[in-house]
Amino acid sequence: MKSWLFFFLLSLLAADLLLLLDPGIVVKISSLVYLNVLILIAFSIFVFWRCRKETVYMRRLVKLEGEADSDWHEALPESEFARDEMVNELLKDAGMAFSKRLSEVRSRTVVQGEYTTAWVHEVKAPLTAMKLLIDANQGIPVMRRIDAEWLRVFLLVDQQLYISRLPTLEQDYVLESVPLKSMVTAEVRELMSWCREKNIALELDGLDRIVVTDLKWSRFVFRQVLTNAVKYSPLDGTITVKARVENTGQTILSVKDEGPGIPDHEMPRIFDKGFTGGAGRIQNAATGLGLYLAKTVAEKMGIALSAFSEENQGTKVEMAFPLENEFERIRK
Repeated sequence: MKSWLFFFLLSLLAADLLLLLDPGIVVKISSLVYLNVLILIAFSIFVFWRCRKETVYMRRLVKLEGEADSDWHEALPESEFARDEMVNELLKDAGMAFSKRLSEVRSRTVVQGEYTTAWVHEVKAPLTAMKLLIDANQGIPVMRRIDAEWLRVFLLVDQQLYISRLPTLEQDYVLESVPLKSMVTAEVRELMSWCREKNIALELDGLDRIVVTDLKWSRFVFRQVLTNAVKYSPLDGTITVKARVENTGQTILSVKDEGPGIPDHEMPRIFDKGFTGGAGRIQNAATGLGLYLAKTVAEKMGIALSAFSEENQGTKVEMAFPLENEFERIRK
């Protein structure tokens, strides 16, 4: 557009110079100015009209961008010019190619997810058999160590099962009245062999509360938090699991350990996927998934998950159960 405007103005200037400098043509300055003004007005009106007409397609395309969905290529605006028709065809071809590739990726993802779920279920069978053998031979001193290592494998396998179920959490979500004491003690029993190995004491307080939530997924969130507490607790340490009710009536379940704590500069990232932090690198057993998964599931369930820590002063993680579960309200 700029080049056309420059060409027009240059042509108009050349015509004016020709009229002024040609001795055979006598033109008054006022007439020349009047003619230039008329031409410029007419040209401005023409440019404005053409811009409005030729940018209709672009304006509709920009509007479509804000309302884009999976069928965006079917809602492309009608074209009035050959250029716009070429853009339409190009966008449709690109959309169809993208949809095809996306469908292939989704198919592979579904197959991989189904394979992972099947593998987890299959591997749980020998793990169960191993647990029965371990329980039957608790008198053997080495079995205590084997039991703790078995628990680590079991927790990783179980975590993978929940990861594969995470995309369908909305369909697997059931509200019920859950006594905190039964939920907490069930998870404590699961981790008892690990706690015995590190001689960790657990103090439970104020758990005579009932919350309305999904038991299975709430146990998963609590398990990730408690597992982290056990992992980073020192030998002969103490983990405090406590429940309280705020003035608003909201129930808060907290897990406090006596571990190394988390530096201030790492606190904003502890719920990020894959983040292990300094303590996790020292442990060499951190995956950076536990708190990330806990946060992801908690948000879907309307549970507020927060952490408080000071370096060398331990870490406290809190689960705040809502008075009215937002996720269930949205589903309705």
